[in-house]
Amino acid sequence: MADALPRAVTRLIEELSRLPTVGPKTAQRLAFFLLRGTSGQAQTLGRAIASLHEGIQTCGRCRNFADSDPCAICQDPTRNTALICVVEDPLDLVAIENSGGFKGLYHVLHGAISPLEGIGPDDLTIELLVRRAGRERIGEVVIATNATIEGDATAMEIRQRLSDLGVRVTRLARGLATGGDIEYVDAATIAQALEGRREL
Repeated sequence: MADALPRAVTRLIEELSRLPTVGPKTAQRLAFFLLRGTSGQAQTLGRAIASLHEGIQTCGRCRNFADSDPCAICQDPTRNTALICVVEDPLDLVAIENSGGFKGLYHVLHGAISPLEGIGPDDLTIELLVRRAGRERIGEVVIATNATIEGDATAMEIRQRLSDLGVRVTRLARGLATGGDIEYVDAATIAQALEGRREL
């Protein structure tokens, strides 16, 4: 039986299906969207994808993906260099930056400790963080790992590794989301919000 789709379309669908959260149906829709567009649009997208790894590097200081080394955040003279926020992933850094509430520097771990996935402390950039904290005048490390078992294990490992350096180690508060109704919040979040309450 002849293929219902041209080989180029089938190949594109297969490649798009490898992307996170893109299943076969979504991959088909994306492929046909590109097919219905102009050749120029598809070529522009193709060039952007092809050049992705050419201009991107990892900042030697914070380990974030960047256009330069050091990155723009690490080069910013208005940042508080005594304050480091540790995140699991570059997208976590973006979320914190977009909040506008943090003016220090960052350190990207590129993952979290997960024995079930075979990821240990040595697979992350924890040792680079420890060396950085010992080399630079760091007053506080804010651990902003995810509120998961893996994130908590990673936070505990970092705290342990930094304990001898005299660096203050804090963790992002957990609790109720701004604008959320208490009746819709799970019990664990309410308990954490009560435990982490502060003076008003």
